[in-house]
Amino acid sequence: MNAQEPRPAFHFTATEGWINDPLGVTWKDGQYHLFYQYVPGRTTWASNCHWGHATSPDMIAWTEQDVAVAPGEGDDGVWSGSIVTSPDGAATMFYTSVTEPDIGIGTVRTATPEDASWDKWTKGSKLMTAPGLGVVAYRDPFVFRDGGQWRMFVGAGLEGGTAAAVSYSSPDLSQWTLDGIAAQRSGTETEPVWTGTMWECPQLFELDGSHVLVTSIWEDDVLHYVAYGVGSYADGQFTARSWGQLSYGKSYYAPSFFRDRDGALSLIFWVRGVISPEGQWASALSIPHTLTLDGDTLVATPHADLAAYSRPSSMEQVSAAVFETVLDDGADLRCAVTSGMALYLATLDGPLATLRHDGDGIRVTAAGNAEFADAFLPAEEGSELRAIIDAGVLELSGHQGIMAVPLPIVDSPVKLTVANTASTPLLNRVSKPIVNSMGTTRQAVLSG
Repeated sequence: MNAQEPRPAFHFTATEGWINDPLGVTWKDGQYHLFYQYVPGRTTWASNCHWGHATSPDMIAWTEQDVAVAPGEGDDGVWSGSIVTSPDGAATMFYTSVTEPDIGIGTVRTATPEDASWDKWTKGSKLMTAPGLGVVAYRDPFVFRDGGQWRMFVGAGLEGGTAAAVSYSSPDLSQWTLDGIAAQRSGTETEPVWTGTMWECPQLFELDGSHVLVTSIWEDDVLHYVAYGVGSYADGQFTARSWGQLSYGKSYYAPSFFRDRDGALSLIFWVRGVISPEGQWASALSIPHTLTLDGDTLVATPHADLAAYSRPSSMEQVSAAVFETVLDDGADLRCAVTSGMALYLATLDGPLATLRHDGDGIRVTAAGNAEFADAFLPAEEGSELRAIIDAGVLELSGHQGIMAVPLPIVDSPVKLTVANTASTPLLNRVSKPIVNSMGTTRQAVLSG
């Protein structure tokens, strides 16, 4: 799969170095701008993060640009945050400035673009750091319009093991007032879902008449999963009526909320564990997902822009309820969930991943990956499972949750088998986007 280029074909990866959180996705002047945490020159995380930058005419065909913001000028690290555009079109970046040695308590700082390309940003003032209120961890400002003013949520951990978001308000993006704790939940609460002792990247948006708080779950330097609360918001306070878990397994983390060019509410995730076979780069970003609410269940669906690089295909039925094909490229597979259903990805050298429905959900095992020895994705019988397959990345989505599975990147075709399904699987081949010098894209020529 993708033997000529040992990396995912339609998931963003940096040319070299480490990446993590996606940031500040914005549709502007006919293209998307994507930013992300970036550590050049190494394939493991370090505190001296930069903001990398990529652009695309759609949500798939990203072109890497130069670093937008780097450490220096009072920053030992330029950590996660957000970008907003005021009604007059001026953009402001809000990021977490960290200084050694106490990197757990960040300072919110601004930057503004030097020109319309957004390639380089000039750092502004440092605005605020952790208030009193028992805050012991503090980072990841998320800024959004709140009626006639601006609102900022900052992820926090409180004394005693409580996860929280701190709330500020501003009339002009420059002068900010601390309004207190926007939302909090104790790390001792485990039903219906545990939400950790600190919230990283808490983000709030309105969807179908409700407000949703999406946050990444952290405890003692361990990154867990993505959870969400559904409820109501007013005057800087979010009140949840329900809590749910969005992502499963140990790969998805730190999603970034944005609106696509049509205004659809979306998330893009950091995919942990995807590694260059030659040791040049580490981590990938997910296919963006479009968000809907079904009651109080947040449903994430792969973005429709993927369809521009897809074409219908089919699988050979080799026996009763068993279908096979060989993939020389990527794939977008849909199949009905039934008890005992199984999906296998393998090369001639052995298995890459096995998925099997056990009656309650899908058990996922990735060969040689201890973190996916027995991962679980809830999936009701009769629902649809969607699998996006790329070199090094398997993304699974269903009504009850999503999961990313990092895979070894191999230089040979991959055999896909679906067994014990109640109906014929639907398969689309997905080609690699080709970006020309004008920044436009076309499909690569598909084989097979």
